[in-house]
Amino acid sequence: MIFQLLVEGQGDERAIPVLLRRLQKESGCFNLHFDHPIRKRRSELVSEIPLRQAVQLALQQERGCDGILIVFDGDRDCPKTLAPCVQTLAQTEARGLPCEVVIAHREYEAWFLGSLESLHGKRGIRGDAVSHPAPESVRGAKERLKTSMERGGSYVEVADQPALTALFDLAAAYRNCRSFRRMIHAFGLLASAAGSEIGEWPPQAWR
Repeated sequence: MIFQLLVEGQGDERAIPVLLRRLQKESGCFNLHFDHPIRKRRSELVSEIPLRQAVQLALQQERGCDGILIVFDGDRDCPKTLAPCVQTLAQTEARGLPCEVVIAHREYEAWFLGSLESLHGKRGIRGDAVSHPAPESVRGAKERLKTSMERGGSYVEVADQPALTALFDLAAAYRNCRSFRRMIHAFGLLASAAGSEIGEWPPQAWR
């Protein structure tokens, strides 16, 4: 089954497919396939008419569309409040196809802040960097991540986000970040919709 992705930025465009491949490997669900992300501005994913148009675009992709996954940052909005509204609109426009919405609380990079120990020595992350006790409470997660880098280091989203996505500890992020748990849940729902026998998900070792 082919699932279309709607994301908001260049970093997400490169990072989300990396994350989904890791989840496929962890779950053993290889019969669901994610097409190359369709990138939209965040404002287009939270406003009714542009969102409906984005869903229509996903439905019209040449490879087909058996479902949709929408991922973007919450910024100042509460995912618990915003996500159901976006999902309802998207599902209505998708005419009953599986449609899941994942909103990273504050920023995607909060998932890295919740798993910093697994990133020591990677992309400039210092060997003494410690995970934030409440990573999704941080305003400016990208800037906070920079403070965990070696002196003079900088966080370049389009390069570092996909690279760190390939490396961060999924289990630590699952334990520390509620919005990442939502990502894992959404993946499981889409896998089930694709007919995958996903078994125990997430793995017991993550809890």
